[in-house]
Amino acid sequence: MSSMTTTHSPIRIGSLKPGARLALPAQIAMITRRNLLTIFRTPEAILPPIAISIFFLIIYESTLGGASNFLPGLAGNSYLGFILPLSIVSASLSGAGIAAQNLVRDVASGYFDKLLLTPVSRAALLLGPIFAGAVILGIQASIVIGVGLLLGLEPETGLGGLLAVVGLAILLGTGFAGFTVSAALGSGSAAATQGASFLFFPLTFLTASFVPLNLLSGWLRTAAEINPITYVLEAMRSLMLRGWEGDALLKGVLACLILAVAMYALATFALRARTRRK
Repeated sequence: MSSMTTTHSPIRIGSLKPGARLALPAQIAMITRRNLLTIFRTPEAILPPIAISIFFLIIYESTLGGASNFLPGLAGNSYLGFILPLSIVSASLSGAGIAAQNLVRDVASGYFDKLLLTPVSRAALLLGPIFAGAVILGIQASIVIGVGLLLGLEPETGLGGLLAVVGLAILLGTGFAGFTVSAALGSGSAAATQGASFLFFPLTFLTASFVPLNLLSGWLRTAAEINPITYVLEAMRSLMLRGWEGDALLKGVLACLILAVAMYALATFALRARTRRK
């Protein structure tokens, strides 16, 4: 396919010789940088997820902006601050496959198999695309927050809280990117990798998307309580509406870390399966 004939940004491995091997952090940084350079050369891959998230943020605020006056637990609070985290999570879901698409091109062209023959650590080959995806999602979250500020967002925790929200978005993006990287390694298909990112999409609706968690009932509440995204949303919303709540932040960070570790394990399994097929 012509879409696979992109120019590679080669990794300089001249110094990666036995006895002179780069430390793992340096290898990860090198591969992350390569992925970011490739992504920034194709900004059209970054812009659609941002545009979609901003569009829905504006729609939610325009149609549901007064809903906080009628919802228990939100009276007197800004619905914009409540719904903004959902737009950030949506950006994370939509953009999770960006870095993985670079990996698909490397796999299809044979470049990834060449990297496997070098002294580069397998962990670096996995974490590089994952961290690149997380950085992109942090940028997307920052842009969405910027639009929220233009719409009148007034976070309870100020600038520090906004930075914490971006940090949570990056942590969450690490998990999503890990899943798409595993899909890229397992399938080697751009279409399959892109489709895999949408498997997480239902999770945004099996949570407290538009109303507080305590207003849900039945099976939906049960699903929301076991959904890790629920706790990430709650952590972000606490920063926007209530202040620094240690319990909510701890649960949000733990949910991100559990998801990230699980998805890294899945990516490791996919890499091992791929190398066994060779």
